[in-house]
Amino acid sequence: MTTYAAPPSMQESLLDVAGKKIFVAETGDGPPVLLLHGGGPGASGVSNYARNIGELAKEYRVIVPDLLGYGRSTKGVDGADPFGHLADGVRGLMDQLGLQRAHLVGNSYGGAAALRLALDAPDRVDRMVLMGPGGIGTTRALPTPGLSSLLNYYSGDGPSRLKLERFIRTYLVFNAADVPDSVIDARYEASIDPEVVAAPPLRRPSGPNALRTLWKMDFTRDRRLDRLPVPTLVLWGAADQVNRPAGGRMLAARMPNCDLYEVANTGHWVQFERAELFNRLCADFLAGRR
Repeated sequence: MTTYAAPPSMQESLLDVAGKKIFVAETGDGPPVLLLHGGGPGASGVSNYARNIGELAKEYRVIVPDLLGYGRSTKGVDGADPFGHLADGVRGLMDQLGLQRAHLVGNSYGGAAALRLALDAPDRVDRMVLMGPGGIGTTRALPTPGLSSLLNYYSGDGPSRLKLERFIRTYLVFNAADVPDSVIDARYEASIDPEVVAAPPLRRPSGPNALRTLWKMDFTRDRRLDRLPVPTLVLWGAADQVNRPAGGRMLAARMPNCDLYEVANTGHWVQFERAELFNRLCADFLAGRR
């Protein structure tokens, strides 16, 4: 089995962005790359990209925030427009860091935030890598088993380690044995932070405005996709049980500068399960070595 070095020592900051705190860790030197993590229970930036930071930092300034609602950042996400809320937070973070433009790399919920930011402000994004991003037609059909498991984590009898382990080992990855117990333990502890339990950052839309929220969360309805100029690489696990792989083919068909790489025998966590492949493709694409 391949072993992975721990991420290098990173400079940590807690920055004020429009009255909210966003935790960010960074390392390396070169063109700036923001790594935006997924939305599963207990997720955070550095843990999500533990197998990638060191390699990418050989060529890039790697900036890894905890998205709003997660980790050491301010808790709570605007349920009426979650993708827009996260995208605005990332754009504000770029302003605080003095970055007019940067590369964006986003996994799942972070991929949706990256895509929304690129649609809202394409002049702020150089290149973009998306791994199984949310919001690609997933609102037009019944949720996948994996997405249902994720959305139900805080409902019913509440969060538990068993629930989280089932979500990760059954739905998040293709090979359950690839996930160490330590990863599940750390994510479970983060998932039961009282502030997170009080305001889960990813939940099923409900109430009188639920349909409007679902429309906002479905990028296939956004005509800006057809003219988005940002060069984009989409990586999607062929065995993804959280977001349907067909979403990758839709993006490649709609976006004028989009390459698609569908990864065999891989689930929703491409950057974790296929780290060597991801690191190489990501580094090359962002550098223009297509």
